[in-house]
Amino acid sequence: MNRELWVRRGLKPLLFVALSVPALWLVYGIVMADLGADPQKYLVHQTGKWALNSLWLTLAVTPLRRWSGIAQLLLVRRMLGLFAFFYACLHVTAYVTLYMQLDWATLLEDLTKRPYIIVGFAAFLGLWPLALTSTRAQMRRLGRRWQQLHRLVYPVAILVAVHFVWQVKSDLNQPLFYALLLGFLLAVRVYWQWPVRQSPIGSSRQVPAAEK
Repeated sequence: MNRELWVRRGLKPLLFVALSVPALWLVYGIVMADLGADPQKYLVHQTGKWALNSLWLTLAVTPLRRWSGIAQLLLVRRMLGLFAFFYACLHVTAYVTLYMQLDWATLLEDLTKRPYIIVGFAAFLGLWPLALTSTRAQMRRLGRRWQQLHRLVYPVAILVAVHFVWQVKSDLNQPLFYALLLGFLLAVRVYWQWPVRQSPIGSSRQVPAAEK
């Protein structure tokens, strides 16, 4: 089996199943009424966690492709990004409908008292143009602007990391781990781009236009 078939028929379906399981598990928990003492809070936290996991996996594709030399890994990036958007939609929906009970006055009060919610909401809004322009047709229509637009994923990811770190009141180990991981994923991109900025004629280490 060549690499493209391995990615299309092996890795991609495997990742699809792996990232679908958390959502199905939550549905099972709802049906069985087995989401703990505070099911609303559990749903908000779990959907947020998997939105973050999916987004970090999306950002990890380009480094893994470069280090492994398997260019076909890029074939899974769009799917991972859409899973990040899917879980982010569930996260916001669970927060607004289940946790806040559609109480808009309380929601607005919460926004003023807890700025990390504004940061998280800004990240959620930033995911929309990425998801809506993720198709091949949009890539062709936007041309070079598509690449520029999808660099929006970097500030979105930073906002997500800030949102996570800011909301935790005691044990910061997990949010700081994710923040450090994001820092690493962004730092390697800066490293790859650096010679391009230094040389007017570019470099053999220049990142291909289709990557981000």
